[in-house]
Amino acid sequence: MAKAILAYDLGTGGSKASLYDAEGTCQESTFVPYETVYPDAGWHEQRPEDWWSAIVESTRRLLGSARGASADVECLALSGQSLAVVPVDREGRLLRATVPIWSDTRASRQTAAFFEKVDRDRWYMATGNGFPAECYSVFKIMWYRDNDPGLFARIDRILGSKDFINLRLTGKAFTDFSYASGSGLYDLRGWGYSAEFLRASGLPDSLLPEIVPSTRILGTLTKEAARALGLPESVKVACGGVDNSCMALGARNTAEGRVYTSLGSSCWIAVSSGSPVLDPQAKPYVFTHVVPGLFTSAVSIFSGGSSFRWIRDALFGPEAPELRGRDPYALMTEMAERSPVGARKLIFNPSLAGGSSQEPSPHIRGSFSGLDLRHTRDDLVRAGMEGIAMNLGAVLEILRRFVPLSGEMLMVGGGSRSRLWRQIFADVYGMDCVKTNVDQEAAALGAAAVAAVGAGLWKGFEKVDEVHRIESVERPIPAHAAVYRKLAPAFAHVRGSQAALGDMLRGIEI
Repeated sequence: MAKAILAYDLGTGGSKASLYDAEGTCQESTFVPYETVYPDAGWHEQRPEDWWSAIVESTRRLLGSARGASADVECLALSGQSLAVVPVDREGRLLRATVPIWSDTRASRQTAAFFEKVDRDRWYMATGNGFPAECYSVFKIMWYRDNDPGLFARIDRILGSKDFINLRLTGKAFTDFSYASGSGLYDLRGWGYSAEFLRASGLPDSLLPEIVPSTRILGTLTKEAARALGLPESVKVACGGVDNSCMALGARNTAEGRVYTSLGSSCWIAVSSGSPVLDPQAKPYVFTHVVPGLFTSAVSIFSGGSSFRWIRDALFGPEAPELRGRDPYALMTEMAERSPVGARKLIFNPSLAGGSSQEPSPHIRGSFSGLDLRHTRDDLVRAGMEGIAMNLGAVLEILRRFVPLSGEMLMVGGGSRSRLWRQIFADVYGMDCVKTNVDQEAAALGAAAVAAVGAGLWKGFEKVDEVHRIESVERPIPAHAAVYRKLAPAFAHVRGSQAALGDMLRGIEI
């Protein structure tokens, strides 16, 4: 296999390494997990050394397979989990064994101090940083300064997840526009760090790595990295991008209005456009795209697949006789198909993990509403699938207010494998829902495309469209769509009442 490409999806649960040929076809993938540690309330940490070990192990697995020939690898790039803050010294040595990852919210005091100097809405409208503010990198760096001054004095650079790995690979410390846009210091329209926000943080700009395009070849592998990975030193390393933007690229979001839905444990919808989608109330979260001149703007719910998994566990448990030798999700699809559209007016609110910025309250609770004696387990399963789709349909309306969407929705992630669920989404969205061969490989394909363009194997990102082969298209069924339109006001009522209930329960101490 000539001119192979290595792509890494450095995620929260582990790292996936994928080997692509020069046409963008994935030859093989392997996944190496690592753990998250929780030393205190709101503290979510991982070990950067675990990331590196996962990169090494997964690479060697691929190269040890029948189709993996190390001499064929021309280039590589990473898609990296966002908002990590890895401190290194002047020699590039790691200064902290564990580091806060994207979901860490310890920096509440630093966030409050920053917003005494900067208007919160104005900061959001400049940065597009729509997650809870404490998640963003600047506040975690301020936490280092305030809580570990000895460490802070030794820091030369603060790197993101994939940028730390790139440092190990090439000896070069850079970031790209997409990853920098999650720093809390980046002005989307200014395409760079904001001097005002830096002043308000009290941090020196010398801590921030220089920003270069995602496709920039940082160099080739160092002798040490090549030996560890089992690759030749000639392999080119592109800067890569943040996971949100690499997934958008891999999901064909390379032009104005293209949109996709990711169905995983959490779920989101992202659209690409020449201007960021910004709303100070709904707070879509925005990253600069790895595709020059574009932004990827997203809305989300925190528990989609995780809520459906809860329904599975609640209905069956580990010893259910129905599950002997069967895929539980295939069985659940059969059950849902026996229930009519609308699940006999049973409504499921899937907010079992609380609410995103697009929800009425962060404390919103999940529920089945409208239960009566006629409802069956089949109805519970179908209501679960419909409720997740209706919740995503509700947040999709935020994007529709700002960007004319393309006529179809690409579905990616584990949930996209269900034909029934794709049909439900088509009926709720009122859009054609498309499944392609890429499925769960979108982030890895995005990283591979970045590497291929950077190394000159591809002329441009348009090649991604050629990689996707359509496997199924579910079109809205008018009669079904009409049912969901009738149920939409009831779903909105349940959503609002569950938000009010969550706020009330939060104030009750028992």
